[in-house]
Amino acid sequence: MIPSVGSQRFLAASLLLTSLARASGVPSPSRLPQLPRVEVDTAVPPSKGKVLPVPAAGSLQAALERARPGDVIELERGRTFEGPFTLPRKEGEEWITVRPAGAEARLPGPGMRVDPSQSGAMPRLISRFEAVLTAASGAHHYRFVGVEIQPAKGAFLKNLVVLGSTESAVEAVPHHLIFERCYLHGDPGAGTRRGIALNSGSAAVIDSYLADFKEAGADSQAIAGWNGPGPYLIRNNYLEAAGENVMFGGADPTIQGLVPSDIRIERNHFSKPLSWKGGEAGTTAAPWTVKNLLELKNARRVLIAGNLFEHNWVQAQSGFAVLFTVRNENGQAPWSVVEDVTFARNAVRRAASGVNILGRDDNHASEPAKRILIQGNLFEELGGSRWGGGGTLFQILQGTQDLVIDHNTAFQSDKIVMAEGTPHTGFVFTNNIVAHNQYGIAGTGTGAGTSTLQRYFPGALVRRNVFVGGAAGAYPSDNFFVAAMDRVGFKKTGSDGLQLGPASPYRGAGTDGKDPGVDCAQLASALPPGVGSSLPGPVFGREPAPPDAGRTDSGSPPSP
Repeated sequence: MIPSVGSQRFLAASLLLTSLARASGVPSPSRLPQLPRVEVDTAVPPSKGKVLPVPAAGSLQAALERARPGDVIELERGRTFEGPFTLPRKEGEEWITVRPAGAEARLPGPGMRVDPSQSGAMPRLISRFEAVLTAASGAHHYRFVGVEIQPAKGAFLKNLVVLGSTESAVEAVPHHLIFERCYLHGDPGAGTRRGIALNSGSAAVIDSYLADFKEAGADSQAIAGWNGPGPYLIRNNYLEAAGENVMFGGADPTIQGLVPSDIRIERNHFSKPLSWKGGEAGTTAAPWTVKNLLELKNARRVLIAGNLFEHNWVQAQSGFAVLFTVRNENGQAPWSVVEDVTFARNAVRRAASGVNILGRDDNHASEPAKRILIQGNLFEELGGSRWGGGGTLFQILQGTQDLVIDHNTAFQSDKIVMAEGTPHTGFVFTNNIVAHNQYGIAGTGTGAGTSTLQRYFPGALVRRNVFVGGAAGAYPSDNFFVAAMDRVGFKKTGSDGLQLGPASPYRGAGTDGKDPGVDCAQLASALPPGVGSSLPGPVFGREPAPPDAGRTDSGSPPSP
């Protein structure tokens, strides 16, 4: 049972991140991403309506039709109810709640994440051929608490839950929908393409467990949205899928000009089971199509904070864990954009590569990717034979605008940056601690350091970074170069093992007067409990690839 965290706390943390970036004196405020403007309110007032009990032999669909706003539908715990079910549109703005009988007495309390061990306390909703739950156009104010949703045994479903589909106007999409402390999962043998098709207005998935979404020869997701305006809250969930664990975009909206917006993805655990990978003890590769952990193809004002991303390998893609890759997927949505994205206080580990950023769709017309902030993150164990190679920290392609990478610590086996295509504008790389390895900041047809920056990042600001390996003469001045990781001066032990110790020559050397690299205390408090408390164990416990042979410490010592 993993406790959640209030969204107000994350908003405060986000404002702190923004002020930190501005205090560095690097990006002007106009170049930083906007935060989500609208917040999903998950505080549902007490019910004022009737309680409608549905016993094992009862009809959930009949109860949904009969329920009035403010009513509570109580399903017998441990019983199976076979659908498909439709959420009808009702008049009124009070919530209709569907929950187990007994007022959730056997479930973890509000704000605590459920897991499969609690399934016996939940009523079970299944379907054999169609989505288990589908919201009718305009349906609103439904809240599901403590419910298990799955296919019938052996059945393959494209979606478990459909919240909006092919509506052509924002006014027609479902809205005000909450899934709280629910267990959604695919069939272990047949697979399931998608957990929730999130094409609605205001909606939240919180404190839930979504697993076993997988398909061979096609993409699969725990949550995916492409035709809903938002806002969305995805908080304190376990999210597991073979294709993209969570994705926004990926199909052209049927609503003209639509960009999913005001999205908060907070304190989740993104993972793929190693049993799908093969090469691990006692496993063989599964047939499921594996791509990445999070992908934004069409999204605006997105806050991604306090998440753990782990286990992604080379298979149907090149193994980047996180993708910000704008796509006008089928050529009918030239307004597609990825903009105003804040990726902060996350841990990304045990993957082939880190973050792939695409400035413009290279297949169809799109808007440019712009105003992306990557700040205060830990990247650890990226690359190597276990994950299929890779090892690139950031791949940056085709003319991004106002990309800021600040105060991160990274242990990757290959390049820091790989650049290609149209030059990028407004690039900032400050206050990071990174393994340089052989090529460092590189591009197609250019060497490490300044030649790449001049060709692909004209006017870039690269300051106050600690490079482990590399040569000072190949980079702009006002950076630091150290021959080996043990000379950085990490504390190495305790919950702040990657914080700089009192003897480190780089204490307070950032552009903002703070230590370069990630702030361990802030990272640990932002991550889900059990992850932050494990630092520096599974998160901080890997050494990067050895620095380039023959390098020596260089760069001017930091000012006191």
